[in-house]
Amino acid sequence: MKISKNRKAVIGKIDSNKAYEIGEAAKLLKEVTTTKFDASVDLQVRLGVDPTKADQAIRGTVSLPNGTGKDKTVLVFCEEADEKTAKDAGADYVGLTEYMEKIEKGWTEVDVVVATPSVMPKIAKLGRVLGPRNLMPNPKSGTVTDDIAKAVKDVKGGKIAFKVDKFGIISASVGRVSFEPKKNSENAMELIKELVKLKPSSAKGTYLKSVYLSSTMSPSIMINTKDLI
Repeated sequence: MKISKNRKAVIGKIDSNKAYEIGEAAKLLKEVTTTKFDASVDLQVRLGVDPTKADQAIRGTVSLPNGTGKDKTVLVFCEEADEKTAKDAGADYVGLTEYMEKIEKGWTEVDVVVATPSVMPKIAKLGRVLGPRNLMPNPKSGTVTDDIAKAVKDVKGGKIAFKVDKFGIISASVGRVSFEPKKNSENAMELIKELVKLKPSSAKGTYLKSVYLSSTMSPSIMINTKDLI
């Protein structure tokens, strides 16, 4: 595959053998992103865990100090009595039966799904559609709650959920290229701090095996993990 002149120039700015400080990487990322749209900034962390073991299947949520730069679309499953609360909090879609039927037909045009505990038995069957897309409400991610107003406001304000995949990797969007580099590095560090807090006692050896920062269509930049813990 032929590499374009712009791509060669971009690749040439990154030393593939160097592990960059996270602030330095955030600045460099802005230079090597050439997309005409406001690309997302993504963090990939390879953890020294065995995801097949229940206590090492890392998952959780974190509120990014500078937000995600994206207005997330939120669906709230709740009883009719809670619908006004959800709408007032900023939820984009609120209801129960109507949206259950839409999802059963394949509709998943939302970023986050929140539900009250009382409706979880009713929407359990949606797991086959929502589960593979990481949209199924879960108490561990704060998306199954009676305080739906707080859940919606948290998501809209920059709260993200993360979950380790079968290869031991956490991937999450932590900002946008249009952000000041400092804001992206602060967001990335907030996620890394949370991952360090969640380190299971049963995980042996190196925990943060590798960390990379990239934008939607940029090369990945290796981060120096020694100073992150």
